[in-house]
This record gives sequence, C-alpha cells and structure tokens, in this order.
Amino acid sequence: MAVRQKAMGTLPKLIQSMRKEFPKQSNLVLPSLRRAFSLYDQINLIDNVPEDQLRFQEFDETSFTVNGVKYEGSLLCVGNLLMSWSPRNFSEITTDSLSIFQTVRPIPELLIIGCGRYNHPLNPQVRQFVKSLGMKLETVDSRNAASTYNILNEEGRIVAAALLPYGGTS
Repeated sequence: MAVRQKAMGTLPKLIQSMRKEFPKQSNLVLPSLRRAFSLYDQINLIDNVPEDQLRFQEFDETSFTVNGVKYEGSLLCVGNLLMSWSPRNFSEITTDSLSIFQTVRPIPELLIIGCGRYNHPLNPQVRQFVKSLGMKLETVDSRNAASTYNILNEEGRIVAAALLPYGGTS
C-alpha cells in the first residue's frame, strides 16, 4: 500500500518533468494511425503466421519446404491444403493435371503456376480451361510463385498454386 502511495505521489512530478523535456509545439501534424499500421495489419512479413496456414520456406532442385516439412516433387496447394501433383516437367501441365479444380469449392480467385526455374508460356488450351473455371491465371518461375502464394494466402485470399520443382525441365 505504501509503495502505491509513493508511486502516485511521484506521478505528477514525472509528468511535469516530461513536459519540460518536450515543449508543446503547435501545428504538429501526426501521421494517420490507419495509414501507419494498415500495411502491417494486412501483410505480416515477420514470420508470425498461424500454424494452420501454409508457408513455403525453402526450395531446392527437387523439393519444397512448407511449414518446416520437406516435400519432394511437384506440389498443388489450394488455400491451406497441400498435395502431391503428378506433373514432373512443364510439358506435363495439361487440363487433366488441373482437373481437380472442377470440383474444388470455393473456386480460387487465382491459380499461380510455378514453371520451375524459368517461366514458360502456357498452352492456350490450358489457359482457356482455367479461365472457364472462373479463375485468373499467373505463370511464373517456381520461386516467385511460392512467394506470391505466401503473400496472398497470408492476406486471407483464396488462391491456388501448382508448383514444379526448381530443377524441373521443359
């Protein structure tokens, strides 16, 4: 009780000394808190990701590390679901290899195809198939595909990624 009374007695003195150190300035414009914190609230890049959310962490020539687990070969991610994917090289990406999206609900707004080490143009038939399902399509190298997936998934958007290993061939 005596400690509390002593603390309450020194509080006014502390406030007075702080006022003397920082004189009041007029017309001081403060940044909007909404503007200052909105980016951090929307995209948290400091590895504070919920455990149930997929996050690509590493990759090598033949595998990806997702949430601390190493997966060999190609991967298909829908939202926070992860599965092995049959294509081993870019030429094996067909409408059949993407047919799972005919049954997935809700339909992802974007499908990111990771082409391996280099970006390749996708077969027009496959592009049309993805478009007919109501998804947008992005084809990039697998490294950028994994990064884009991480950011969009962390934002809470419904996205899908089909990724070939970085050492995948055409």
